[in-house]
Amino acid sequence: MNKILTDKAPAPAGHYSQAISHNGLVFVSGQLPIDPATGRVVEGSIEPQARQVIANIGEILKASGSGLDKILKATIYIPDSSYWPEINRVYAECMGEHKPARAVIPCGDLHYGVLLEMEVIAAIH
Repeated sequence: MNKILTDKAPAPAGHYSQAISHNGLVFVSGQLPIDPATGRVVEGSIEPQARQVIANIGEILKASGSGLDKILKATIYIPDSSYWPEINRVYAECMGEHKPARAVIPCGDLHYGVLLEMEVIAAIH
């Protein structure tokens, strides 16, 4: 089991790792739309927040020897189902032809008032 840590994604703010790899898989902890350069939440609509979350996940996956194209399962938490169409559009743009298994879960308010949190499981090259 290996702990993954990159300074190109937000540092963990609690008792968890950015990701853990084991037996050819990488498990990425829930990522918030935090700009790693500033340590602040990206402001604006769900679109810039989603793009930041996916960029952060991409950097963590890269540090583990994986990539967005190796995601097997994504779980996205949103405060309300009204965000579903927009998150689906941005997610599809970022993932391109790759279509991992996915769940989008409306769950009420998220930490810091962000509009999404996303966790993934991916294969390592």
